[in-house]
Amino acid sequence: MATTTKARTNAGLEPYTGSWDSAAVLHLLKRVHFGPTKENLDYFKGRSLTQAVDEVLNIDYSVPSPPINSYNDNTADPNIAPGQTWVNDYNGSLNGVRMGSFKQWWTGEIINHDRTIREKMVLFWHNHFSTQGDVYNWPNFGYQYLSLLRSNCLKNFKTLVKDITLDPAMLIFLNGEKNTKTAPDENYSREVQELFTLGKGPDSNYTEADVIAGAKVLTGWRIDKTNGNVYFQENRHDTTDKVFSSFYGGTTITGKTGPQGADEVDDLINMIFNQNEVSKHMMRKLYRWFVYYDIDETTETNVIIPLATIFRNGNYEIKPVLEALFKSAHFFDVANRGAILKSPADFTFGLCRTFDVQFPNSASYVDQYRGWYYMLYASALQQQELGDPPSVAGWPAYYQIPQYHELWVNSDTLPNRNKITDIMISSGYNLGTFSLRIDPLLFTKKFDNPGNPGQLIDDMLELLHTIPVEQSQKDYMKTILLSGQLNDSYWTEAWDDYISDQSNTTKQNIVGLRLIYLIKYLMNLGEFQLS
Repeated sequence: MATTTKARTNAGLEPYTGSWDSAAVLHLLKRVHFGPTKENLDYFKGRSLTQAVDEVLNIDYSVPSPPINSYNDNTADPNIAPGQTWVNDYNGSLNGVRMGSFKQWWTGEIINHDRTIREKMVLFWHNHFSTQGDVYNWPNFGYQYLSLLRSNCLKNFKTLVKDITLDPAMLIFLNGEKNTKTAPDENYSREVQELFTLGKGPDSNYTEADVIAGAKVLTGWRIDKTNGNVYFQENRHDTTDKVFSSFYGGTTITGKTGPQGADEVDDLINMIFNQNEVSKHMMRKLYRWFVYYDIDETTETNVIIPLATIFRNGNYEIKPVLEALFKSAHFFDVANRGAILKSPADFTFGLCRTFDVQFPNSASYVDQYRGWYYMLYASALQQQELGDPPSVAGWPAYYQIPQYHELWVNSDTLPNRNKITDIMISSGYNLGTFSLRIDPLLFTKKFDNPGNPGQLIDDMLELLHTIPVEQSQKDYMKTILLSGQLNDSYWTEAWDDYISDQSNTTKQNIVGLRLIYLIKYLMNLGEFQLS
């Protein structure tokens, strides 16, 4: 629902007709990717806005290679050989090490994602349909859950709600597998209404009695923990009629016996989706994730309500609403550029992508997974751990009034952010013979004219920062490259000397050290925290 009355912008869903320049491209990429890259900036500058958005939303739904046994040097696995996948082997005694493997693999999928919005949407759905690995504690179920989100991330929301209702991780997390006719458990019935579909908006007036009735509908579901299959157990299901409040038009879901009792889930979801508040709640969630955390009355009228209409009229297909949003004047309005603080996932995994941090390849999978672990842990230090949001409501930065995204940066997390960037641009993380770090020379060579210090600084700022930097700051940055000298040629000649003899460690160090100081300075500026 709207939280302020003052309009930030009057722009709505009318098509964006402004300049499709580097700033506009970067704004799109920073919101739909984890960290823009120089390659993607150049690629999408060569496309029109329509082509760019269409490509971003053209999801590749092919199944990625699954997580593997990367832990055998520490823990023996009796069934799965080192380097082979464990996802179809249900061995509860290895849940701990395999959960680590699962989260590390997921980190790698994000860091190596393609040009589409897929991984950003997967994390959106993980925050929306929150589960905690520490609670369901089966990495196999974690993999099934994530596969469900990935394979449906831009498809039909109503179908996704049905599927997530019967997902093993969710059934354990919200006690669905313990929900029986003799002891109805209200957890999932409450959250599917309060968080997953209807929300807490002003027109969401379901009652406590509706939660109780919904819990009875959902009785009887179980999980076979030898294979991850979910099944319906008839004798655990409440076969009485379930009567709902006037909010649902006094709907009665007729109790069913035998195998037909499983069909009551569809009756419940159909009843919920007959309420207009579902579409409005979901548009607010998407808006806060991709555009801005605060929704004023003007935005509610000009953006949320029209998007909700598109969503509802389109039978709850997800892709059309994002297409309308990402091509709109509102999305590209200057008020929405550089307006939110990067989440820890954006900050950490985006850092790896933007600077093209090199990880060990799959032939060195133990070190590769260890590298992903360091990044997973770095994000967790900033209070966002993949697979374990703090509650069923997800991470507070996406719902906690009035701070929202400001919760990401505090006296605890900001020093950790600076520590991570300082380590990554200096010593890096040791992976045996491999150093996981930003290579300043590799990064700098991506730009068109790195021998020109002024242009190099402008090009780096264009990619790394979202809002303009004062000229006085640029002047100071140049002194870093010039080592305090006044003539640009002091840097140009050093760079050209290095390029002419790149294997010369002395020449590498001369330019490399200055670049380290410059990049470190850029990452420690407040502007680097913004998306």
